[in-house]
Formats: sequence, C-alpha cells, structure tokens
Amino acid sequence: MGRRLGLPLAGLALALVLWWAGSAWLAQRTPIAAAFAPWPSALALVRLVAGPDIWQHALLSLQRVAIGLALAIVFGVPLGVLTGLWRGFAQASTPVFQFLRMISPLSWMPIAVMVLGVGDLPVYFLLAFAAVWPILLNTAAGVAQLDPHWLTLARSLSATRRETVLRVILPGITAHLLTGVRLAIGIIWIVLVPAEMLGVSAGLGYFILDTRDRLAYSELMAVIVLIGALGYLLDGVARWLHGRWTHG
Repeated sequence: MGRRLGLPLAGLALALVLWWAGSAWLAQRTPIAAAFAPWPSALALVRLVAGPDIWQHALLSLQRVAIGLALAIVFGVPLGVLTGLWRGFAQASTPVFQFLRMISPLSWMPIAVMVLGVGDLPVYFLLAFAAVWPILLNTAAGVAQLDPHWLTLARSLSATRRETVLRVILPGITAHLLTGVRLAIGIIWIVLVPAEMLGVSAGLGYFILDTRDRLAYSELMAVIVLIGALGYLLDGVARWLHGRWTHG
C-alpha cells in the first residue's frame, strides 16, 4: 500500500520540482515567467476555486463534453455495429472513415463557424467529430469479435434485427464500447479548450483567453492545472465504470 501510494507522490513531487526549476530558469531571461511558477499558480488556484466564477465556466465545459460525447455515441455506435455486421459496408466505408479520422478536428473550425455560426453549435460539432472515431472503431471491433454462435442462436429463436442488436450485440460489446468511450473522453477533453476559443463567451477555453487578455498569468497557469485535474477525474470515472463492468 505504501509503495502504491508513495511512487505516485514521488512522481508528483518530481514534477513540481521540475516545474519550479523550469520557471526559475525562464524567469532569469523573461521576468514575466515568474508568474507561472508553482507558488503563485497555487495561490491563484486557491482564489479561483474559492469563488463561483471558475466553477460556472467548468460546469459549462463539462456540459459541452457531455453533449459532444452523447452525439458521438449516437452516431458512432450504429455505424460501428453496421461496420462490424456488414462486410460490404465495412469495405466501402473503412477508407472514408480512416481518411476522416486522420484529419485534425480543429481543421474544421473555419468551416464549422461558416456553416453553424458562432456559439455552441460549432463546438458541439468539433467535439463530436473528435470523439466519434474511437467509439465507432471499438464498437466495430467488438461486433467482429462476437461469438457467431450467439447470432446463430438469435436467428434460430426468430429474433428480429432489433432484438438481436438490443439483446445480443450491445450487451456483448459493452466492454469494447466503454473502452471507446474512455478514449473518446480523453480526446474530447483535449479538443475542448481550443474549441472554446471559437467565439463562445464562457468555458475553460474562454477563461484561458480572458486571463491572457488581463495579463493574469498566474491565473492562466492555475486554470491549466485545473483542466488537468478535471481531465484526470473524468478518466478515473471512465476507468472505474470499465472496471466495474469487466470485473463484475
């Protein structure tokens, strides 16, 4: 237990030392870099979390993550099931999916703004586009690895396609689907901050721009730390759900 807790704490302490040393070295050449040091950033973080403003931005960002992830699931799971079940569709769609998957979601920012306007809609599109691929591919992989005897048994019992999907396929690929969702959360959290610099008036990405414009560099670093902490918590929840399902 001590080793299990001690090693992460040692790694965290080493990261703090490197952070302090790096900011001190930069401050000798660029005095403004002193504002990015651990102690000023920690003080700024305490002030931020003690007030209501940062939590309003964080909750709005989490809401956008939830909507983007929901859209990715709505589109990714059916396409993944179709890809795994229908070989012809898989052969026709795989080159297109792989091509689109390799395009950075942020590349679509100008087009998203032109088509959807300024506001939340282009942010939802970018987040969903970023998150759909791990969900789609993991769903397809799960369907491909299903025991074919399950599908044969469902057909022998005269199950409809709807019943086969809902009662055989989806329960059988839940572990793969949760893996895809966990990967999608990591990707969507990375894309969130630059996406929120896209003309919205609230959110963690917007708050970073606001701290830059106010020259509040300690707050800027504090928000970066908070983004990392929230992302770590989201990944922890996803890992816990995956573990609960796979290990009963």
